[in-house]
Amino acid sequence: MTSSAASKTEKLLALLDGQPVIPVLSIARAEDAVPLARALAAGGLRAIEITLRTPVALEAIRRAAEEVPEAIVGAGTILDAKQFEQAAQAGSRFIVSPGLTPQLAEAAAASAVPLLPGAITPAEIMAALEAGLDFLKFFPAEQAGGADFLKALASPLAGVKFCPTGGVTAGNAATYLSLPNVVCVGGSWVAPGDLVKAGDWTAIEALAREAARLRRA
Repeated sequence: MTSSAASKTEKLLALLDGQPVIPVLSIARAEDAVPLARALAAGGLRAIEITLRTPVALEAIRRAAEEVPEAIVGAGTILDAKQFEQAAQAGSRFIVSPGLTPQLAEAAAASAVPLLPGAITPAEIMAALEAGLDFLKFFPAEQAGGADFLKALASPLAGVKFCPTGGVTAGNAATYLSLPNVVCVGGSWVAPGDLVKAGDWTAIEALAREAARLRRA
């Protein structure tokens, strides 16, 4: 791994700062972004991933980044270089993608914003390593084999760290976090859609506080 790529990995790990759960958020109303980010940060989950799955996602990122300084706002579901640049310009401090393409790798190499790309198979992981990336998103985690699959990767691909996302819940998060090659997990359970729609920020803060208590073994 090049020194530049290594420094970006270190930057990303520093941003996450031992946070066990990264909230994965699909925000339907831009006005929810600020109170949601505040509630999650108050509960101990400062780093959040706002996915580009809704028309208001970039505006939600912009508002949260500008108005909630205690939050570390990242962008998820980034599929190409254009989206990478848009998310970075909106204020994203880290970028998450479900996979890795040469175009996306090139955009990440040219940017100061660190990338957490998705990889599942050994071949995909090795391609990410060739691009200088050794901290990866494992997605979709449960559907791809879950904790047992990740455990099997630990020996042949030693040194690669993962953030499993996809099917990770309050019930199985601790199992993932017990693995030596898992840094954190990503999950949506800390901000259920019904609570967001109802504006129940107190309940979301409580869920965040509970998730923040989870720790790697």
